[in-house]
Amino acid sequence: MPVDPLRLGRDAARIAEEVIQHLTGLVGAEVEITLEIQAKLPDGASDKLVRDVTENCRTLKFTDHGFEQE
Repeated sequence: MPVDPLRLGRDAARIAEEVIQHLTGLVGAEVEITLEIQAKLPDGASDKLVRDVTENCRTLKFTDHGFEQE
């Protein structure tokens, strides 16, 4: 399900309320939530952007992150 990046907080709260709480409420349920972010940058990513995003991903303990060229 695509989520509007400008409304992430609202949409994430709605997903948590309307879907996740029903699953986590089941006895013995193991629920895992993953988040995937894709961005197409028409002018590419500057070195500063790559450093900032990479550092923030490390700080937030993302298990996988990186930049790809097309």
